Amino acid sequence: MAECGASGSGSSGDSLDKSITLPPDEIFRNLENAKRFAIDIGGSLTKLAYYSTVQHKVAKVRSFDYSGKDTEQDHEPPYEISVQEEVTARLHFVKFENTYIEACLDFIKDHLVNTETKVIQATGGGAYKFKDLIEEKLQLKVDKEDVMTCLIKGCNFVLKNIPHEAFVYQKDSDPEFRFQTNHPNIFPYLLVNIGSGVSIVKVETEDRFEWIGGSSIGGGTFWGLGALLTKTKKFDELLQLASRGQHTNVDMLVQDIYGGSHETLGLSGNLIASSFGKSATADQEFSKEDMAKSLLHMISNDIGQLACLYARLHCLDRVYFGGFFIRGHPVTMRTITYSINFFSKGEVQALFLRHEGYLGAIGAFLKGAEQDNPNQYSWGENYAGSSGLMSSSPELCPTQRARSGTFDLLEMDRLERPLVNLPLLLDPSSYVPDTVDLTDDALARKYWLTCFEEALDGVVKRAVASQPGSVDAAERAEKFRQKYWNKLQTLRHQPFAYGTLTVRSLLDTREHCLNEFNFPDPYSKVKQKDNGVALKCFQRVVSALDALDWEERQLALVKGLLAGNVFDWGAKAVSDVLESDPQFGFEEAKKKLQERPWLVDSYGKWLQRLKGPPHKCALIFADNSGVDVILGVFPFVRELLSRGTEVILACNSGPALNDVTYSESLIVAERIAAMDPVIHSALREERLLLVQTGSSSPCLDLSRLDKGLAVLVRERGADLVVIEGMGRAVHTNYHAALCCESLKLAVIKNSWLAERLGGQLFSVIFKYEVPAE
Repeated sequence: MAECGASGSGSSGDSLDKSITLPPDEIFRNLENAKRFAIDIGGSLTKLAYYSTVQHKVAKVRSFDYSGKDTEQDHEPPYEISVQEEVTARLHFVKFENTYIEACLDFIKDHLVNTETKVIQATGGGAYKFKDLIEEKLQLKVDKEDVMTCLIKGCNFVLKNIPHEAFVYQKDSDPEFRFQTNHPNIFPYLLVNIGSGVSIVKVETEDRFEWIGGSSIGGGTFWGLGALLTKTKKFDELLQLASRGQHTNVDMLVQDIYGGSHETLGLSGNLIASSFGKSATADQEFSKEDMAKSLLHMISNDIGQLACLYARLHCLDRVYFGGFFIRGHPVTMRTITYSINFFSKGEVQALFLRHEGYLGAIGAFLKGAEQDNPNQYSWGENYAGSSGLMSSSPELCPTQRARSGTFDLLEMDRLERPLVNLPLLLDPSSYVPDTVDLTDDALARKYWLTCFEEALDGVVKRAVASQPGSVDAAERAEKFRQKYWNKLQTLRHQPFAYGTLTVRSLLDTREHCLNEFNFPDPYSKVKQKDNGVALKCFQRVVSALDALDWEERQLALVKGLLAGNVFDWGAKAVSDVLESDPQFGFEEAKKKLQERPWLVDSYGKWLQRLKGPPHKCALIFADNSGVDVILGVFPFVRELLSRGTEVILACNSGPALNDVTYSESLIVAERIAAMDPVIHSALREERLLLVQTGSSSPCLDLSRLDKGLAVLVRERGADLVVIEGMGRAVHTNYHAALCCESLKLAVIKNSWLAERLGGQLFSVIFKYEVPAE
């Protein structure tokens, strides 16, 4: 965590520090492990890309060797935990003004240890201008890449890997950004790149694109004519002038000609009939602001109409705008959006990209890294290391923010396994994982941000307690606190910084920040203890269930699932009970549950379905460790198996809160199989399969699941999906439409949310859905 005014080391670091005040190692992170570079130099901004290997700690679980031992000793945990170092890949992108390029190159040169590459991929108009400087400073050969190829590659990459990358701009909304769910098939689309001129490119596949048109009237025209009209030489200052201007003082409107609207042609009176039309006849001076605004409208309308005509000509409805003319400026996005809507009558959508400024650098990097085949992997944005849309760095003191907002960061982590859609989604293109959009809902946003702020002390305490042998755990936990607190403050002011703000994104950001400071699994010892206690109760619980008649047993199994779901350390109402009463157990949890009828109660419908033929295969997404998975989920799994239904049990790939991980589930299943013949034979015959979801989140995004899981779901013909837990079935997927039967069940462990849903604390959601014929 950067202290205000902290400085780097070495002469070049000092010079960089003096010019920007933000410590360079906070900007160019992990340079000592950098492997490959690319650079995109525009007229005023440089975008540097590099790939690094990141070492971080992971908590691994391993079964004890029980040979010759009594496995039921009370003091014996069910498995051992070890913390190991793991190496993963990360992409870093840094954007800064060209005025800092020499100081930045000096800092990089001084901190590069052993880079594998001898070449730096370069793109953008400035690559020629700075070629000698780059080669001299970094001792790397500059290899020039085609600008358009890099832009397309970069655009494809962000659309595939960042779920909330594209947004529409809506002038009168609060906030103005409306993020789009990525279509599972991103092609075909139109890319309108507005640099000095305008290039219009039709993109059909990963490698097939075609320049279909363009215009010489673009960003350079606005800048050049603007400079002549206003004597303002800086592009951003010109846009500032435009944002304060009133174009109707300069432009001739329809009503100026006809006295109102032109009804025959259907033109409203406030439409521009002639840009700068009043300047020919008016005997007055026009303000710089008004002229800049008129000029911006003239060029934006021209580009919008051109883009709209090409989109219609090629039957495309998705048009992405990029280039230095856009650069996240609201006034530019507003005028282009208006123009596209007007000329297409709402049929073509103007889309903008959150990381538009990085497209060239990403594409240049991908060109240089083709032998590593980065496209075969899935990548995820690391919220801990990324600045966010139109977000100045929150790590800085407010007085420094104005001077240091020049630096913008994006980090992406390579995921170990490729992620794909769940094949059972009814319509992947309209699937939205999150139930509530906090960007839209100001009341909910305020509540949840405060909720996460108030929970921070408990998370810090838990992180420190999870590493009793570490001398610097308290110091790292304090850095985590500062980092996450700053992210929450950024999101209060700029809720759109990382795309649509949701409870899921707040949870994921917290996990990213914990990992950043080497707290890979703060709940590992809690889970180990809870799993050990629950395993000792398993046989007793199953025997009691087996003694019930069939109908009683079905309700008891569901109540067991729900009672197990109470054991969620992520819910304050529960963690307070678990901290104060160590004896709180399965039976006590059952007493906490709402009596039937539940808040959402489809149990009668579910029971009727169970009286029919068995399902072919059930896919179950598990939630918490301990009582939840062992005494709730496994008895339910056992009943399905006994009915002749195959079961795929999916657990998180990585840790999040006290959620059960795939590696923990393997050990738990092995221990249960040693006690229970039904589970034992199902595992042996592969009627019960344990798989990982590809996620490390307390929530669930069904559009980004492990490819192996998706393949298995298809092969086994899954016809029932069971999603349990507040994070997976309420915060996400409550409205998810599937093409097979689904069961969404959870206990509401947050009183504010319960009240919003019309219930009380520990209200029950039991939602059984059958797709329409």
